[in-house]
Amino acid sequence: MEDGFQMIKILYEDNHILVVEKPINMPTQEDDSKDPDLLTELKKYIKVKYNKPGNVYLGLVHRLDRPVGGVMVFAKTSKAASRLSEQVRNHTLDKSYYAIVMGKVDGGILNDKLLKNPKTNMTVVSEKGKEAVLTYKLVDYKDGMSLVDINLETGRSHQIRVQFSSRNYPLYGDQKYNKDAKVGEQIALFSYKLSLIHPVTKEKMEFSLDMPNTYPWNLFK
Repeated sequence: MEDGFQMIKILYEDNHILVVEKPINMPTQEDDSKDPDLLTELKKYIKVKYNKPGNVYLGLVHRLDRPVGGVMVFAKTSKAASRLSEQVRNHTLDKSYYAIVMGKVDGGILNDKLLKNPKTNMTVVSEKGKEAVLTYKLVDYKDGMSLVDINLETGRSHQIRVQFSSRNYPLYGDQKYNKDAKVGEQIALFSYKLSLIHPVTKEKMEFSLDMPNTYPWNLFK
């Protein structure tokens, strides 16, 4: 039995879905680093808990960037995966984030076209890109930083990070898009709430987490 999955907090589990808190700095799925990733660790968890032989199915229906922690849902059957993926496409799977951005913001709607460069793993605002929309509101402002509550209307790569940094409000600690971020700082972006329709029971479900208790989050506690 491997220890990796023991650090992952299970928020909800039934025969169809698995809802967890993704640890900060763990890849959602295997990448070039070969570091332990969430999808693989959860498959190990299911294999051990239910004593399953052979390969374990677990469907990945959405992602969080490696440095970002928070709520994620996985599908335990292909039928659940198909139905959850459809919710992602039609925006009935609702994701809310807290972010701490540099400077004072008011709130509103951000609408851009974003294009990802797979070679650099960087995203830029470009007319050649896909539409990216989010709404946000200011929760609090302290020490030159704004705590914002964000609702994603679309799910583009690095969307929140790029949309704010392109307006000169980069996220605290964002090593990719904040030129003033110091080495070792942790990005202040956290997926704190996830709402979905259960793929089988059709029940409306909501899962939420408290924001981290580390700097700079603890300024806003």
